[in-house]
Amino acid sequence: MVKKTNWLITGGCGFIGTSLIRRLVEEKGHNIRVIDNLTTGKRIDLDAICNYTETDQLNRSFDFTIDTSDNNDISVELVVGDILDEGLALTVAKDADVIVHLAANTGVGPSVEDPRSDCYANVIGTLNYLEAARFNKVKRFVFASSGAPAGEVEPPIHEELPPHPVSPYGASKLAGEGYCSAYARSYGVETVALRFGNVYGPGSVHKNSVVAKFIHCALEGKSLEIYGDGSQTRDFIYIDDLVEAILHAATVPEIGGETFQIATSTETTVGEMTEQLVRSLVKLGFEGIHIVNAENRVGDVKRNYSDTTKAKKVLGWQPATILEEGLVKTIEYFLNRKK
Repeated sequence: MVKKTNWLITGGCGFIGTSLIRRLVEEKGHNIRVIDNLTTGKRIDLDAICNYTETDQLNRSFDFTIDTSDNNDISVELVVGDILDEGLALTVAKDADVIVHLAANTGVGPSVEDPRSDCYANVIGTLNYLEAARFNKVKRFVFASSGAPAGEVEPPIHEELPPHPVSPYGASKLAGEGYCSAYARSYGVETVALRFGNVYGPGSVHKNSVVAKFIHCALEGKSLEIYGDGSQTRDFIYIDDLVEAILHAATVPEIGGETFQIATSTETTVGEMTEQLVRSLVKLGFEGIHIVNAENRVGDVKRNYSDTTKAKKVLGWQPATILEEGLVKTIEYFLNRKK
């Protein structure tokens, strides 16, 4: 069981945030404050997993109230606000034990189209919450990073590879990792950067990653469009495994300043994943799914998968869900939503 904790989760209405909150609800006794600007995740997404109260950010006075009785239900509070509001960051972090910083501009494509907005969100937004952790003496800061900072390198990606980001997104996430390292060493903030693989699973209705997008298209009778010939490789990690990694990162002692690859150590081509997805859809009664190939996308790397040895050794974490099983669960989630 996770120790009862005051959690501050940025981007908590999104896919990963709501999945983490659902897991914490099972524990009971925690207090959670969510910061989200509702650009992607919405109130309805948080409402689907828990009861919560909403506090007006203009209040500028926030207080965690924790009841340590064993039968106390979880307390969840939503504050609608932007991570670029540095004053809000300083006030909402008061009395937090852990900050899980998930809010970000996500994806290579949007960063290529608008690198300045990507920089503001992923660099300044991260800096604001590191400052909030420093001034409020928050014990642990977990930063959601990506394999993108490594760039075009010979995989598997590991934590000691020199980074060479290809996209502005990779550059902004690398900057976030750099600030985490600096705050650990200059100010003693226990930062932990997690480089997520390609996350998929139930709850990803708003996500524009390849698995969610392809399921959406298949259910709507649209073609599945692969960028390039489909030989590019990725490391697909199921959401429940990722959430467990976040919990480990928030609680394992003496790992301040560290970075971990959080994936499956399995290299899968986008073509192979698509074939598996189509097979699973056919088993569920969907026929005539059409696959097309488009031009390569600017900023994409050719090969990307991770060596998770450090996470297994230091965090005591390893994934448990194979791709076939995870894809079926994800399809069933989308089908249930459709019904």
